[in-house]
Amino acid sequence: MNEIKLERHVERLRQGDNSAFDYIYEHTNRAVYFAILYIVRDKMYAEDILHDAYIKAIQNLHGYSAGTNFIGWLTVIARSLALNHLKKHRREVATDFTEEAYRFGGSEIELPEIFALASKILAEDEYEILMLCQVAGYKRREVAQMLSMPIATVTWKNNQALKKLKKHILEEGGI
Repeated sequence: MNEIKLERHVERLRQGDNSAFDYIYEHTNRAVYFAILYIVRDKMYAEDILHDAYIKAIQNLHGYSAGTNFIGWLTVIARSLALNHLKKHRREVATDFTEEAYRFGGSEIELPEIFALASKILAEDEYEILMLCQVAGYKRREVAQMLSMPIATVTWKNNQALKKLKKHILEEGGI
């Protein structure tokens, strides 16, 4: 993803050009969605919170410092909303473990059992990097920019996450 192009669209949106939102959403929604999904672990709530995060971001766009990490800023908003959701719904238990729970944007994510397992055994940063690199299709360089991490750290955490999953599956004899 081109960070400069994203910044230009953010500036256009800031100036009132609502057509810039389409580009921003298209290039940021997967990263934000998986950050939320990791916290709430429910597709329906994750999609609702995703939309709320974009609304809140647009309302507070004046608070974003141009040239900093827009995706990071947006993800902080989304995580905050997701954590607030958890506080409100503390006693509810997610019960949607069907394949339908892992649909996003009209396409089905393969192997939902592995994603559920990953969310249980991986640290939050490992899970997020794994989802962004392996599922969302971002390059490690792009993930490094999004998360403000060195590319070597992203590569290492991605590899470690894959090794942990493989080890767990081999030791447990499946998922």
